Amino acid sequence: MSSPPPAAAGHLVLDAEALYRELLHGVRALMAPATRLAGIASGGAWLAERLQKDLGLPGAPGVLSSALHRDDFAQRGLSASAQTTLPFDVEGADILLLDDVLYTGRTLRAVLNELFDYGRPARVRLAVLVDRGGRELPVQADFAAARVALPPTQSLALARDAQGHFHFQIKGA
Repeated sequence: MSSPPPAAAGHLVLDAEALYRELLHGVRALMAPATRLAGIASGGAWLAERLQKDLGLPGAPGVLSSALHRDDFAQRGLSASAQTTLPFDVEGADILLLDDVLYTGRTLRAVLNELFDYGRPARVRLAVLVDRGGRELPVQADFAAARVALPPTQSLALARDAQGHFHFQIKGA
């Protein structure tokens, strides 16, 4: 696991591509022959898609949307994020969920509810690019490429360019 990234002039510096390589190494260690990847829309889905390819896994990874199970649905409504697509049978499956940033745990709670709408997996684990702490629910990642501390007024999200390279967007004060 990486140590927190260095600060440059008081600003957090995160190399998303370096963290992706760390995630690839960590996910490889978590994989069993029957493990299926599923990414949380949208950053986690991008990670799952790239990991599926880089690990040489057949087929496509799953994508899970939290939209219908969010506890703030009344405020957010249906977002423009991807819809849930699971190209494998969830019942009895060994599933590795992927997300870009783990923060309060509320998105993960919603995604688990969505996943269980499709069946009862044998095991569900979580790998994230960044764990930023600040949990409101008892959730932890089985693997985090980095752990960083950000003030609650800031948000951190994975973005990708036209070539598929990852970078982070940090918003807020």
